[in-house]
Amino acid sequence: MLTAFARAFRTPDLRKKLLFTLGIIVVYRVGTHIPIPGVNYTSVQQCVKEASGNQGLFGMINMFSGGALLQITIFALGIMPYITASIILQLLTVVIPRLEALKKEGQAGTTKITQYTRYLTVALAILQGTGLVATARSGALFNGCSVASSIVPDQSIFTTITMVVCMTAGTAVVMWLGELITDRGIGNGMSILMFISIAATFPSALWAIKKQGTLADGWIEFGSVIAVGLVMVGLVVFVEQAQRRIPVQYAKRMIGRRSYGGTSTYIPLKVNQAGVIPVIFASSLLYIPALVAQFAGGNSGWKSWIEQNLTKQGDSPTYITMYFLLIVFFAFFYVAISFNPEEVADNMKKYGGFIPGIRAGRPTAEYLSYVLNRITWPGSLYLGLIALVPTVALVGFGASQNFPFGGTSILIIVGVGLETVKQIESQLQQRNYEGFLR
Repeated sequence: MLTAFARAFRTPDLRKKLLFTLGIIVVYRVGTHIPIPGVNYTSVQQCVKEASGNQGLFGMINMFSGGALLQITIFALGIMPYITASIILQLLTVVIPRLEALKKEGQAGTTKITQYTRYLTVALAILQGTGLVATARSGALFNGCSVASSIVPDQSIFTTITMVVCMTAGTAVVMWLGELITDRGIGNGMSILMFISIAATFPSALWAIKKQGTLADGWIEFGSVIAVGLVMVGLVVFVEQAQRRIPVQYAKRMIGRRSYGGTSTYIPLKVNQAGVIPVIFASSLLYIPALVAQFAGGNSGWKSWIEQNLTKQGDSPTYITMYFLLIVFFAFFYVAISFNPEEVADNMKKYGGFIPGIRAGRPTAEYLSYVLNRITWPGSLYLGLIALVPTVALVGFGASQNFPFGGTSILIIVGVGLETVKQIESQLQQRNYEGFLR
């Protein structure tokens, strides 16, 4: 990986792209530290310090924003509205025929879906920004903080609208920065910004574990966490690269005097076909009852049960079991809507392709569905086990809820890193290809 980056810096046009990407990253990180108007910055810093290591319901969103959410900055929402909008559009593509038709139109249809994603991102940013401002005004953003109610001193309607507009505009700027990286930089812009947001929280989380440690002034715990992180990265890389290759043979066809086809290829089915989406879905679904209980008044029985069993505060067997089962369910659900065996079988039949030993058409679709279900089982179990690492760390190391080498963060960082390195290597290969004649 380091060799690929070194070779890229020696190539003039790739060096410009890398420097441009680094410049956009710097702008993004600066924006995560600029507070929005109407916020008492001193109170926010005091509450963040008091809530260090216990970020409650907003821990995952704060991680995706690079720590900007709890700082209530202009980039507080980060790329979460865009991620949510992309997932919603992808799910609706299966349900709404108009979106499915646009997806099949190629580049023009993709451009239209991207435009819809931008509109939905702005709408979600307004909704999430309003919720964040309301939470900050009520003092529920930092439970237990002595100055939580003074975070927003002026609670007039004009101040509220200004704060929501600033956060929505910040989300639009983040979306624009990501598209700039995609067009003029290296890699997928949104993925790069997500990578930077998560990686930015690593140093403080690791140092917090060292400070909380008791063995050799915390260095034993610190070294153990680093070792666990390296093992997890190796495991994630191994599984993310694993795939089942289904051979496909194309029949030879004569069109005029020319012969077409007769080649063999394969369909790569990844073991983790769903990626990190099931973990995000499961976490979001479990946040809903905890969020309702947080804003509910009184001390009713159902609220106490939710706070004891469905909040990420420790090793609750109910929470662990439901979290694991939801990840397995959403893994199968997302694979079912993102990969259509019947459509793949029809396309193969249309172009004269077949799987050796399997008849074209419906038998091919049934075979693909059978193989996909077989490899989704280990993929879903792997996702569930990786996602439970923060809970195990919470019990074993006394770490914070947002363990630096947690499942979601490691999956995203490794996935984005591998994809970016592949793009750099492919561009290097295009520029240094020697051909058959020397």
